[in-house]
Amino acid sequence: MSKRLKSFIFLFLTLIYSNIFAQEVCKGALGDPVININFGSGSTQFAPPLSTANTNYNYLAGTPNDGQYTIAKSTNGMYNSTRGWHQIPNHTPNDPNGYMMIVNASNNPGIFYQAVIPNLCPNTTYEFSAWIINVLNYVENKPNITFTIETTSGNILHKYETKDIPESATPTWIQYATTFKTENQTDLVLKITNNGPGGGGNDIALDDITFRACGPVINTIINNGKSDISVCEGSITTYKLGANIIENYNNPAFVWQKYDGVNWQDIANETNSELNVSLTNAAVGVYKYRLLIAEQENIGSVNCRTASQPFTITVNPKLITIAVNSGKVCAGGTVQLSATNGESFSWTGPNGFTSNEKSPVLSNVQANMAGIYTVTATKDGCTASSSTEVTLEPPVVPINDKSVSTCEGQPIQLLVNGGTTYKWFPTTGLSDINISNPIATLKETTTYTITVSNGTCSATTTLTVNVLKNAVADAGNDLFTITGKGVVLNGKVSGDSVKYYWLPATYLDDATKLNPIATPPSDITYTLFAESTLGCLSSSDEMSVKVQPQINIPNTFSPNGDGINDFWTIPALDTFPDARIKITNRYGNLVYQNNGPYSPWNGKSQGKDLPTAAYYYTIYLNEDFPIFSGWVFIVR
Repeated sequence: MSKRLKSFIFLFLTLIYSNIFAQEVCKGALGDPVININFGSGSTQFAPPLSTANTNYNYLAGTPNDGQYTIAKSTNGMYNSTRGWHQIPNHTPNDPNGYMMIVNASNNPGIFYQAVIPNLCPNTTYEFSAWIINVLNYVENKPNITFTIETTSGNILHKYETKDIPESATPTWIQYATTFKTENQTDLVLKITNNGPGGGGNDIALDDITFRACGPVINTIINNGKSDISVCEGSITTYKLGANIIENYNNPAFVWQKYDGVNWQDIANETNSELNVSLTNAAVGVYKYRLLIAEQENIGSVNCRTASQPFTITVNPKLITIAVNSGKVCAGGTVQLSATNGESFSWTGPNGFTSNEKSPVLSNVQANMAGIYTVTATKDGCTASSSTEVTLEPPVVPINDKSVSTCEGQPIQLLVNGGTTYKWFPTTGLSDINISNPIATLKETTTYTITVSNGTCSATTTLTVNVLKNAVADAGNDLFTITGKGVVLNGKVSGDSVKYYWLPATYLDDATKLNPIATPPSDITYTLFAESTLGCLSSSDEMSVKVQPQINIPNTFSPNGDGINDFWTIPALDTFPDARIKITNRYGNLVYQNNGPYSPWNGKSQGKDLPTAAYYYTIYLNEDFPIFSGWVFIVR
């Protein structure tokens, strides 16, 4: 088995046993220990042996063998090996010179420690507890301890068994505890028996055996709130200390005590369940109180009483805090505030400033941030306030307006003030970049950054010049159409806030649209007007609509010389000087071609009459018209 797996098993078993066997402690309030067996303390490594009345094991001032014990500060040097004992100190808290009982179990199980427990109170519940550790660092025989509480006549009053105490990878002290009632007994005998065999393992250390009176659960309350409070030196107030007792005695009695720094002392005549504590000009210190409870007949005995958790009233020294800042600053600079003392802080200041930091930072300080800043510091129930003033060096006054507007190409005078020197960037369109009021002539919206200085401080601000675009009209290209057929005008405008219209409005479906439909009977020129509503420049642009006659193509003619319909005539082609005509027979052979100017066809090909048949034509007028195609029939 690997060391890591062993360690995990040790730790796992230790946690299980700790949870199972260390949980029978008193659930209510405990009194002070009436019995506290911690085996004493001293300057030497080993203490003298116990009385033979306490154990029948053999004492050895060294490393004990089977059936032996020692009283020592630690196990250092005892069976120190990988299969040996943990090297541990005693258990008693804050007592490095304290002793513990170290037991190497006998081969035969039996009692290894016993003691008379005197002066207990009759019919009182006590908590018994002891701290035990299995000192082995490897797996072997396990201790199994039984605690027996008997009367002096040998009658068993209570018995409690730990079951097997496992080894652990790391030294682990475990508190074993149980509660019992004395009934009518006052003197008892504690016997501790190791039920496991010795010879291989079963070695323990024992320390801090206590008996404490166990009473009901007592929840402490100060002024109906928490039981620990902090106040400030010089306070004048009264606190009501009380307790919520979950389970009552049959006939409970109370005694209040105050801690004098060394011992708890009874407070004369304070025998109620509540206590009023008055602080007048409270002095610095920690004031502790507690409530003792017992049955009426037992309240006079310190061995019978249980005690609440202490009520603690801590009076803290007056708090002094001083608010400071890092000094004068130019506009746009940084100031750090700071308070000298406190645990929590609350700052307030101009322009709605708040902060809970001890040393908040003011960034980009402006004129409206100058003034008094006050901090309230809090620590241990005490508060204190202090103020500091943030001041600016003679300020640089920024421009009032962050943006201005002008028309495209129209000069505008800009202005900043508050300084003695100025620098504008970029230089675009400016008459002078080193004065407070340059003239800007721009085609595009531009944001300027201006650095203003008065010799000590400088500030940077921005000014945006919004350029309003002039109104620009674009009537589009000239268009062609056929008589009676509408054509869409391709008007466009640009600029900011532009209105537009066409003139003349004649033959337009809507002269206020950019793309009206024009249906003129003859050639016409239209003008698109674009006007700026912002007072910027306006413009206009012309375009023409040329109107061509309709193209009517006959599909039959009779070139027989009778003077009627002897030619294939297309009247409108006279207006198209570049018209091109091609005619083929049904086999695709070219029989006629005319490449302008237009001449009507007489039905001949190369001077010969063509027979009656259908012939196929294509007619190209110009790039503004599609190619016409179809057939024409010659009748003879």
